[in-house]
Amino acid sequence: MYRRQGGDLTTSFCRISIRHKRPLPLTQTNMAVHIIIDGYNLIRQSFRWGMLEALDMQSGREALLEDLARYKRKKAHRITVVFDGGDAPSFMPHNDRVRGIRIKFSGPGETADALIRKMTRTSREKALVVSSDREVVQWSSQNGAATISSPEFEDRLTQTLSGMEGSPNEEELSGWKPTTVKKGPSRRLSKRDRKNLSKIRKL
Repeated sequence: MYRRQGGDLTTSFCRISIRHKRPLPLTQTNMAVHIIIDGYNLIRQSFRWGMLEALDMQSGREALLEDLARYKRKKAHRITVVFDGGDAPSFMPHNDRVRGIRIKFSGPGETADALIRKMTRTSREKALVVSSDREVVQWSSQNGAATISSPEFEDRLTQTLSGMEGSPNEEELSGWKPTTVKKGPSRRLSKRDRKNLSKIRKL
């Protein structure tokens, strides 16, 4: 405090402290996406998981969840696997969590696709939907979620688990191939595709 006196007048100059909120640290957690997996679609698009499921459905699910748990130890993403409830064992709860992986079976009269749509509406732009089902992919994309095909996600997961993560560029993920033949202006990814690519790069 600084004080100046003159006659009966006293003027005080006080320093005013202003509190600023500290920004949240940019950690791996708040950068993470919510990976919503079409469980049976991913299993049946995979040779290894599909072979196990053909022998025993529970074995296919367990093998997938085991690999996802290992993947989650390397990546901080939230992961939910959605299965059709009609194929759930009688002892299996509709909602469960195994080694950090959230498992959801659709309820009576509900399909896994409908449950994925419901979850996508909640997560919106944080969601990355793993499926090769055309309707699921189209609906998710139109409602703000990023999407990746089941085989491509399996490839990314396998690379991560083997320690051979790559950094594919935009052309590799979009299917565009460079050419020396000039056919007009170069193709530029749309805003939606750029957002999709940004989420995929975090896998």
